[in-house]
Amino acid sequence: MSALATIPQPEVVQQALRATTERLAHELACPTSATPDWSEFEWRAARAAVAIHGVGPLLAGTLRWQGPPGWEAFLADQRAHTRERHARMEKLAQLIEQRARDAGIPMVALKGAALHALGFYAPGERPMADLDYLVEEPDMAAATTLIEAQRYHEELHCWRNRIFKPEGASAGGLGEHRDNQIKIELHWRIRERLPLEVIDISEIVYPPAPRPGFNPYPSLPALLMHLVLHAAGSMTCGEVRLMHLHDLALVCGRMQPEDWQTILRQGERGNRAPWWFLPPLQLASRYYANIVPGAVLSELQNSCPARLRRFIASRSLTDVSLSSVWIRAFPGLGWSRSLHESARYMFRRVYPDAEARSIRQDSMANAAWASDSSWQGLSQKSRIIRWMTSRPTRPATMYVIRETLAQPL
Repeated sequence: MSALATIPQPEVVQQALRATTERLAHELACPTSATPDWSEFEWRAARAAVAIHGVGPLLAGTLRWQGPPGWEAFLADQRAHTRERHARMEKLAQLIEQRARDAGIPMVALKGAALHALGFYAPGERPMADLDYLVEEPDMAAATTLIEAQRYHEELHCWRNRIFKPEGASAGGLGEHRDNQIKIELHWRIRERLPLEVIDISEIVYPPAPRPGFNPYPSLPALLMHLVLHAAGSMTCGEVRLMHLHDLALVCGRMQPEDWQTILRQGERGNRAPWWFLPPLQLASRYYANIVPGAVLSELQNSCPARLRRFIASRSLTDVSLSSVWIRAFPGLGWSRSLHESARYMFRRVYPDAEARSIRQDSMANAAWASDSSWQGLSQKSRIIRWMTSRPTRPATMYVIRETLAQPL
């Protein structure tokens, strides 16, 4: 156990996480040969940032410099675990696809699975927390039966998806591990709340003539729209990851002029870009230069509300991710498009509905970071008092910091 096993003050943790997160983000996008001059705790914070953002395997093949003893081994270990876990996921996915074909159930393999299928990543480069599938609502019952037949049971059923997990516990620890559970998410719609308004792009993502078994996205713009919407939803709750931005950069790199025109015609009035499209791409562009053509960027800016443009203009990856150590009472407020929506959003944060409370209970029961913290078990009244009288830290972030301190450097 290191002499640093005691966690420093939150301000020190935040400074170290910001320095390492931002440096690693720039290194992944544009590698340099200059080794960072970090303290021992900052090198530990760098490991935490790697785990938070899921980029250990990518950095293992990208960085041009070497850190202190153990750093290279840590990244290589992350890549090896990701590769072995990917092989497990591939085997499970093949079984699900065969069962879906036999049962006549069309499914769309989403996000990470699609990116791998299109050759954006090789096995072992991009971690996947779970397998995500889209099915039409009439097929949900049959798809659920199919998943449960693989010895899975439903962990959570919410407005967005249904989450299934197998028996047994995950290995835990820092970052990726080959033995962690492989969860399965079933979606019947592709939608996000930004922060309360539900944005639904299901008709864009679901293929017009699906076949039984796995189906790809109908087009590259459809894939990009889903990735951007997912990143936007993560930004509203401060949980976007560098891996998400890397996905966006890779897909944008394949977009053709006609693909961008398809995106620009998907706005509310049919002749403007979606209002929510700019922030994730603008954030990604801070690290990955020139991924969006200038003319397209101008159109996206014209479609984005002025308040949201101002909000995102001053935000870095650290500010909208788990690299930010502070719990914010209203993290998605900048996404509200009217005073009325702002008021409704603040009310919902202060008085969470039954579903929000259910999701919180699920975290308490199943997330390692939640069981390691008293925050999740606080009453809403106690949380509000903490918001007003102190600066509480995020349990998930501090859990990762504790894990890094528990390991030899």
